[in-house]
Amino acid sequence: MNSQTPINLIQATEADIAPAFKVYTARHLAQIPQLQRLPSQLRHEMEVVASVLPFRVNNYVIDQLINWDDAINDPMFQLTFPQRGMLKPEHYAAVEAALEAGDKTEIKRVVDEVRQALNPHPAGQLEQNIPRVNGEPVNGIQHKYGQTVLFFPSSGQVCHSYCTFCFRWAQFVGDQSLKIAAKESGQLCDYLREHPEVTDVLITGGDPMVMKTKNLRAYLEPLLEPEFDHIRTVRIGSKALTFWPYRFVTDEDSDDLMALFRDIIAAGKHLAFMAHYNHWREMETDIHRQAVARIRETGAHIRSQGPLLNHINTEADDWARMWQTQVEMGIQPYYMFVERDTGAQHYFEVPLAQAWNTYRDAMKQVSGIARTARGPSMSATPGKVEIQGVTEINGEKVFVLRFIQGRNPDWVQRPFFAAYDENATWLNHLKPAFGEEKFFFEE
Repeated sequence: MNSQTPINLIQATEADIAPAFKVYTARHLAQIPQLQRLPSQLRHEMEVVASVLPFRVNNYVIDQLINWDDAINDPMFQLTFPQRGMLKPEHYAAVEAALEAGDKTEIKRVVDEVRQALNPHPAGQLEQNIPRVNGEPVNGIQHKYGQTVLFFPSSGQVCHSYCTFCFRWAQFVGDQSLKIAAKESGQLCDYLREHPEVTDVLITGGDPMVMKTKNLRAYLEPLLEPEFDHIRTVRIGSKALTFWPYRFVTDEDSDDLMALFRDIIAAGKHLAFMAHYNHWREMETDIHRQAVARIRETGAHIRSQGPLLNHINTEADDWARMWQTQVEMGIQPYYMFVERDTGAQHYFEVPLAQAWNTYRDAMKQVSGIARTARGPSMSATPGKVEIQGVTEINGEKVFVLRFIQGRNPDWVQRPFFAAYDENATWLNHLKPAFGEEKFFFEE
């Protein structure tokens, strides 16, 4: 399609072939035709794992993103379909035995026990990130860093498809005690009035793009009033560009969504669309390219982020290709994360030393324009900690680290050193270098 084709013509052409949204959950695994091509044992293992970790996939992902001729090794298959290794052997055995026994009470007990063992809310999300007003928690809000507030609208606490690595998997398992959500924006507005230091509001989930535009507008329009002039940036965290790009092109309220984006920008706000990407394969469809073009036409900026994941994207070539493709589309590479210490971390984690080498080797392949991605970054309890390199100081091999963000703003940009450990996969596996007893942020 010619790059000069008007956006409305693109939409009309695509509307003729846009599929109706169809979603499959754990109850519908047997209804996915492509799965019948896989061994029955593999399908059984999926059912066991999907009774613990949330599973949801849609027809676009199934039909457009997965290579079913080599599904087991396909990164998009690993990204969306449960695998036996995502549960530790003892957990898998316990859940399988409970399912075979068929006692619903026992199944629930075992599944709940396994979920609690998977660290459902890492990095102090419930204990330290949820603010309190007059001693009461403000539901649906997290405020970890001074300038940025996260808002979880209740109608956006689901996704078009679920990522198997998701660090917010606990939002989707039906346990209200693990869920962070707000039914309306009143508390957010009240909180922002009391905190003029906040400049950024991140609408997150789940995925806010599962909401109808009229609902999203109800949450965002109050922030455009003069009393919230201190809110300079509205961020929207979403995977919809790759899991359901029709949301921005052919869905019945996609035009209204684009109008909302324009309204936000016209009010003097910076609109940052925080797109979640895990592999360059997600960007190859025509409808994805059209969705990116429509968002950019509104004046919104798209930034990309995603974790380094075993079984999906450990090759530096894949990251370099993804970043370069994003730059060509007008998307700014923003973060390479380290897989968080929750859920199926043991399945997806990569040693920090390997993560750094992958990042560095990818950076060597792209120009300076694509070297805007920060990382590898750990979103840990004290803050976002970036691995800046591996070096030797006075004969000791060390990791060079720094805080990109910190619970204490005085930590930001402060370098520090950890003893080199080729097996470490998270911040709490590291020990201070040079014989120090504690890191400075632990004092």
